[in-house]
Amino acid sequence: MSTTPDVTVVVAVYNTMPALTECLDSLVGQSIGLDRMEIIAVDDGSTDGSGAELDRYAALHPGTVKVLHQANSGGPAGPSNRALDQATGRYVFFTGSDDYMGTEALERMVAMADRNESDVVLGKMVAVGDRSVPRTVFRTTEDKIELIDSGALYAISNTKLYRRALIEKHGMRFSEDLPVSSDMPFTLEAYVHATTVSVVADYDCYYAVRRPDDSNITYRARFEDRLQVCRHVLGLLDRLVGPGKLYDEFALRLLKVDLAWIFGENYLAMDQATRDQCVRATADFLDEYYKDLFERVQDRVAVPQRLRFHCIFRRDVRTLTELVRVDTAKGELPVTFLEGDGAYALYPGFRAETDGLPDKAFQLLGPVTGRLAAGTRLLAAAWELREGQELFLDLTVLLPLAGDTKSAVVRLRSGALPKSVGTSRILPRNAELPPATGEFIRRPAPDGTGTLLTARIPLPAGKAKLGARVYVDVAGSTYEIPIRTRGLPMPLARRWGDTVPYRASANVNPKGRLVITTAPLWEPTPSFRARVRRLLPRFKRKVVR
Repeated sequence: MSTTPDVTVVVAVYNTMPALTECLDSLVGQSIGLDRMEIIAVDDGSTDGSGAELDRYAALHPGTVKVLHQANSGGPAGPSNRALDQATGRYVFFTGSDDYMGTEALERMVAMADRNESDVVLGKMVAVGDRSVPRTVFRTTEDKIELIDSGALYAISNTKLYRRALIEKHGMRFSEDLPVSSDMPFTLEAYVHATTVSVVADYDCYYAVRRPDDSNITYRARFEDRLQVCRHVLGLLDRLVGPGKLYDEFALRLLKVDLAWIFGENYLAMDQATRDQCVRATADFLDEYYKDLFERVQDRVAVPQRLRFHCIFRRDVRTLTELVRVDTAKGELPVTFLEGDGAYALYPGFRAETDGLPDKAFQLLGPVTGRLAAGTRLLAAAWELREGQELFLDLTVLLPLAGDTKSAVVRLRSGALPKSVGTSRILPRNAELPPATGEFIRRPAPDGTGTLLTARIPLPAGKAKLGARVYVDVAGSTYEIPIRTRGLPMPLARRWGDTVPYRASANVNPKGRLVITTAPLWEPTPSFRARVRRLLPRFKRKVVR
């Protein structure tokens, strides 16, 4: 090994066998080469054989793998700090002992750092076993990113490449008094001090593994631990940069990720006394750090989370609990209530006199394409023949909407949707639409699941292939929603017309959408002159050749 290795890999270890073996294999197999790296693993009092496995690798790779043993400290901060004290590499990379790395990860990240004089390099993360990993920041490889609007603030774990000189210059170490997420303030401080932060997104660098028993320390955190981390990191950020956009953006991230995490299934698992305590403690924290800030950022928080915080500010445990139950259930999304230019998610507490929650807490401020597509359901399809000459398509569609739904209609439209359209889309302001022909009745669904839209649409006497789509105005935008059949049996093909008979059929395309096809029952026999006219160009082409 050279006197100064390019990179020191720090591994804090506590009871991660057998995953530890895969982690170590991925490290000693790095394409950067053993002569350009050192691995410092600290066994934090493991009892499952992890310490012995580390010693085995140290014996196999002397001079590269260095192992330190210590009594259990209760978290990864202490072992990471001890390894940092021993590190000699130009760069330091931290890895979880149950995760593993892509073979070329360190080589690519060191090359990126050397090329751009980067202080921090993020390598693309891949989730294994339902682990949550950031995605936005890894959309493209970037020589330099800004902290705001890049997604970097949502990639706050320490599994990155850091310039060791930056760490030592600012005396950075992990906070050993934090029970969880001790890497959050460390990474945030590195971001703030860094001149250049780079991203390697064109290679899978880091595989983050969620253990089957959820024993990763992050997933075992108590609400008190989360609040302690949030309080610590906001205090740190206030000291580093003070009030401003970066502070607001990171505070928003804490709301959407760390604080929202408390009030999910973990909250429902608490007994009533613990729920009361959790809400009181979080409300006190919000009063201290978010009293004015929440008004500035709440529009950027999704409705279910926004509502949670409104309930917490009011210390309304009852409504909060009902909301969390509805939001974590595996059923349909709540109905969307339309009024004027506003759209509101009908979660518990909407316009309830006893709760006093403002309409703004329920307001859907972004596109609702997913909500509309998920809740729109075809309930019935049939043909209606009038006097043997006119054929109508009768449809009953459930829309996940309530309130002012008078704009909702069904149109039969030719042409395929753009490939970029998933399940629904917002139409451009100047989009030309075919007229909404037929009869439409809108009435509330008896079970409160939305609006029943009944349509009777005349079919054209001609040859056509038409997609059945719902059109509805929501919060000032017109949405187009292809009607999916969801396994509903379609009516048999139907003939109509006496003089010129036609045939209509209701089909389901490969995407599960309803398509209506009409055509003459048989093609009329062309006249002798028409047949000659069709053949003549072909005959002339043969003569020319």
